Amino acid sequence: MIELTIENDVAEVVLNAPQRLNSLDEDALADLGKAYDDAAEAGVRALLLRGEGRAFCAGRDISNVTPADDDAYGYLGETVTPLLKKMSAFPAPTFASAHGACLGVGLGLLVATDVVYIAEDAKIGSPFANLGATLDSGGHWLFTERLGAHRTLDLIYTAELISGAEAVSSGLFSRAMPADAVLEKTRSAAGKVATGATGAFKASKELVAHIRDQRLGLWTAMEEENVAQGELCKSDDYAEGFKAFQEKRKPNFKG
Repeated sequence: MIELTIENDVAEVVLNAPQRLNSLDEDALADLGKAYDDAAEAGVRALLLRGEGRAFCAGRDISNVTPADDDAYGYLGETVTPLLKKMSAFPAPTFASAHGACLGVGLGLLVATDVVYIAEDAKIGSPFANLGATLDSGGHWLFTERLGAHRTLDLIYTAELISGAEAVSSGLFSRAMPADAVLEKTRSAAGKVATGATGAFKASKELVAHIRDQRLGLWTAMEEENVAQGELCKSDDYAEGFKAFQEKRKPNFKG
């Protein structure tokens, strides 16, 4: 179900259950978390997440869920949320190649990824009105933050899905492109980033998360940038970057 390969300092994590649109149960979520742990242990310098088949991830696998016995909070609060936090804190840049359905937990996987390249005809939204449930896995935060309260509630109440193209034009994700180009473009970007200054990227990743979560003002954020830069200037990659610039050559970063 969850596959991990590592090549040229890039981990590729694949959701491989196309027969059920890569929907995730508790076991699959545990396997996904282990894949991220294994990739971090291997010291990769970038990670790519994708789904096999017609969809990125259609959300939770509810095929065997009995509503009367369902522990929705246990699934979300004790399993999904810790996984998304782990994904978000991965110690290197992360990319997602998304297509088809990106719903529920599948949307949450994208929220927890640094850079999302998505097919123009992908489907994003909140289909939960048809289940008597509500949007989860960070969807309320993402939509309210980027779309505003009115559009968020419109999508939730109507269960209308938006395209990947509209999602990007609304500021939800990084870039939209034809479905047949998404994976190649994402692999290319992840491969390029894996040859960069990983420590500097990690510093920016932490700064962006802190600005987002702590709602930092300009001058507080600027001071955190100053501190981060002061730490980076002690690194080998910082020295190499400056030396390469001065020698008019391409830097050889070690990460």
